[in-house]
Amino acid sequence: MATVAIIGDGPAGLSAAVFLAKNGQQAIVFGQDKTAMHYAQLYNYLGIRDMKGSDFQEVARAQAADLGAELRDETVESLSMRDGRFVVRTDDGTIDADYVVLAGSKQVKRLADELGAEAPEDRLRIDTEYRTSVDRLYAVGRIARPGRSQAIISAGAGATAALDILSREAGKDVHDWDTPDEDSAG
Repeated sequence: MATVAIIGDGPAGLSAAVFLAKNGQQAIVFGQDKTAMHYAQLYNYLGIRDMKGSDFQEVARAQAADLGAELRDETVESLSMRDGRFVVRTDDGTIDADYVVLAGSKQVKRLADELGAEAPEDRLRIDTEYRTSVDRLYAVGRIARPGRSQAIISAGAGATAALDILSREAGKDVHDWDTPDEDSAG
């Protein structure tokens, strides 16, 4: 089981946490639920006709926690490497992690800078799986798409990064889909 530190608890971070926890990884989410979603109204999120961003956050946080993600109301103060693992230092202690998913905005950019992630024009360079230039460091959400973020895009980015982590851990491509029980199939 890999330990994945997710720094940011908006749609991108919580989506990553859901996929990782559901698939048996230790997902630790750092955030104080101060995401921009609390100022949003969702009309364009597939499957949701109309929902306040704060209501979305409440449901998403509960879903991540119910699947086994650990939600910590802590501020990440620094990010470094030691013996091939990430060291996440918070205002309440430190943890070691195998992977880090940066899922925030400008506040988490500083953490990527501490690790030397490439950031031309003040935007982190990422690939199609949301990997940065630092191995096992991902950037999703507003930090990956400043000025162009949307909740549904951010959630998809978090899921993409999580599936890449799951695939790396399994040594093969991993897909995550579920089928209904026979009793509930229509």
